[in-house]
Amino acid sequence: MRQLLLALLVALLPLAFTRAQVHTVSLEDSTPASLAGTSNPIPAAPQVYHTADEMPSFPGGAEAFQKFLRKELHYPDAALRSGISGRVFVRFIITAEGRIRDAEVVKGLGSGLDEEALRLVRIMPWWMPGRVSGQPVWMSYTMPIIFRALD
Repeated sequence: MRQLLLALLVALLPLAFTRAQVHTVSLEDSTPASLAGTSNPIPAAPQVYHTADEMPSFPGGAEAFQKFLRKELHYPDAALRSGISGRVFVRFIITAEGRIRDAEVVKGLGSGLDEEALRLVRIMPWWMPGRVSGQPVWMSYTMPIIFRALD
């Protein structure tokens, strides 16, 4: 029985190798053009700008942004009790479509204010994207969100 099984395995072994397709790509040739024939091409990461001919803007301008903050901002209880106020600086990416992504606190205050600033950035509507030579581009943007506890 073992000999029959071994003979069958040896007979079918060449068929297994003829059906397999192997793609080898050297690291030196792993540009998107050289990977065009593979089933999972690696897209090139978009370039992220820090300045542009036309900077990104909140839809409706500064006045609409202030209105958005007044409507959506929830001052954390811990910060109110402690009397903490100030600016939380949040950095994020605005894509060429105007979406907000990769938001992070650059300089925070703690007591729940950092989390609230991130929440506000994440629920913002899509922005008007920045433009370079008339074309929309990905932009890194840092903005302060000001918290003032009113007595």
